[in-house]
Amino acid sequence: MRVLMVSKAVVVGAYQRKLEELAALPGVELTVVVPPMWREGSTTHRLEHAYTRGYRLVVDPILFNGRHHLHLYPKLARRFTPRPDILHVDEEPYNAVTGHALWLARQHGVPALFFTWQNLLRHYPPPFRQIELFSYRNAGFAIAGNQEAAEVLRAKGYGGPVAVIPQFGIDPTAFHPLHDSKAPPFRIGYMGRLVPGKGVDTLLRAGQGLAGEWRMEIRGDGESKASLVALAQSLGIADRVEFAPYVSSVDVPAYLNRLSALVLPSRTMPSWKEQFGRILIEAMACEVPVVGSASGEIPNVIGDAGLVFPEDDVNALRVQLARLMVDPALADDLGQRGRVRVLAHYTHAQVAAATYDVYRKLIRHPAEANAAIIAAP
Repeated sequence: MRVLMVSKAVVVGAYQRKLEELAALPGVELTVVVPPMWREGSTTHRLEHAYTRGYRLVVDPILFNGRHHLHLYPKLARRFTPRPDILHVDEEPYNAVTGHALWLARQHGVPALFFTWQNLLRHYPPPFRQIELFSYRNAGFAIAGNQEAAEVLRAKGYGGPVAVIPQFGIDPTAFHPLHDSKAPPFRIGYMGRLVPGKGVDTLLRAGQGLAGEWRMEIRGDGESKASLVALAQSLGIADRVEFAPYVSSVDVPAYLNRLSALVLPSRTMPSWKEQFGRILIEAMACEVPVVGSASGEIPNVIGDAGLVFPEDDVNALRVQLARLMVDPALADDLGQRGRVRVLAHYTHAQVAAATYDVYRKLIRHPAEANAAIIAAP
């Protein structure tokens, strides 16, 4: 089974672990096309070579780097020689790269699939709506990263088979608890983009009036950073809050293990809501208790292994943090439940196995229109 995957996401070294797991499955000969770097706003993610055993990682030039909808690999056609058995486009169906790749697949008679996170029913202008419809007609399967994304596909007219599988899992041998790494005071952490939709201002406001000894570590960058720094100062908590850049993907476990709690306070915006929240499963695997808002997929990811509060509810978030501070038994219980949940549903090996099952179905029945949705955990 020769699989050609196109994925800008795997410039991140930690994500490549899924590729090793896929390549280790019976009969899989995997080639992955990746750019030398990907620009995300003001941040440049350069290709890391962290997990590269058992498959071929091909670095190809990319046009319109940083433009999710427009980027293309101008030399992608050469990757269809020899002819792959499956094309896996790890991109949204309305992106130009997806339309181009699926057009090449059609020219070569290769069964193909795409991936989507889009959990809001949005209608795109030309040419992106046309690309989306072309993808729907020419893909033999779709993978949705969350249940709402699968429902959006149906609402927009995709009639083929859909599997609900996260784009990536975690490596439990890398993300695991280091119980001797925590030290007082109570450390509250956030890592991700600093943009309005991530709700970091809610977390800062919850810190104001939070009793006890605590510190807050905000890791990331984005358009809201300056205003968030100013907000911490105006709230009188600047001496307790540290703003720092992202850490390398391979250093994330060490950062998480220093935390007493990880918070993802996302809020739903007109054009976005939380699609998964990968940092949640990374923290859960480290037995760090997690607190998340009710935005998008967060409650489904956390399940009964963490605490959830209503979006933008500062007082509710403050209450949840206070509960963890004064009740170490609760924090320990949630931490342990979090790791159990990750091991049951969210490892790279499990994501790879579920993806492999999609590949086998696509090869066996490439022309069938099986409309069943495979439910997420």
